[in-house]
Amino acid sequence: MNRLLIFSMLAALLLAGSCQRRTVTRVDTDRAIDLSGRWNDTDSRLVAEEMISDVLNRPWLERFTQQNGRAPVVIVGDVRNRSHEHIDAETFIRNMEREFVNSGLVRLVQDAEFREQIREERADQHEFADPETVAQWRRETGADYMLTGTMNSIVDQYRRDRVIYYQVNLELSHMETNEKVWIGEKQIRKTVRN
Repeated sequence: MNRLLIFSMLAALLLAGSCQRRTVTRVDTDRAIDLSGRWNDTDSRLVAEEMISDVLNRPWLERFTQQNGRAPVVIVGDVRNRSHEHIDAETFIRNMEREFVNSGLVRLVQDAEFREQIREERADQHEFADPETVAQWRRETGADYMLTGTMNSIVDQYRRDRVIYYQVNLELSHMETNEKVWIGEKQIRKTVRN
């Protein structure tokens, strides 16, 4: 009888444990959700928006437009992750590119990786496509400026408390002269208690 009671209790516990279900809730993508304290999609989006807003409201843009009578062409180069954690800089780069294009104030060209894909497609067109529809060689738009940068972090921890400091530095450089025409910096500090 004692064994039967123990067996029944174990079976009830197992049954109760197996009935728990995971709940998934869709949330607005603009809503900030910070579970771990690490760099996340909200940080990426907010930093990109603020940095691109800053670069587009500096004197270099008006100076270039007045001197050349057109919008400058920008390419986003490497943004290197030098932080303590794995951050996929690709999301951050795409956020910045979106802000550049949507501003309508600059023109944006593809980075080296995508240019190679386009060139391969153009070569295929010259081989297989109708000559009247083939994209021509040597018609690419050259960039006037390149945006590059770094993502850094510092972690300070004592017992269960942790402070994570992120710093993103970006520079916009003229392609011919190597002149830095804009330097931007954004910091984020997060406290985490375990």
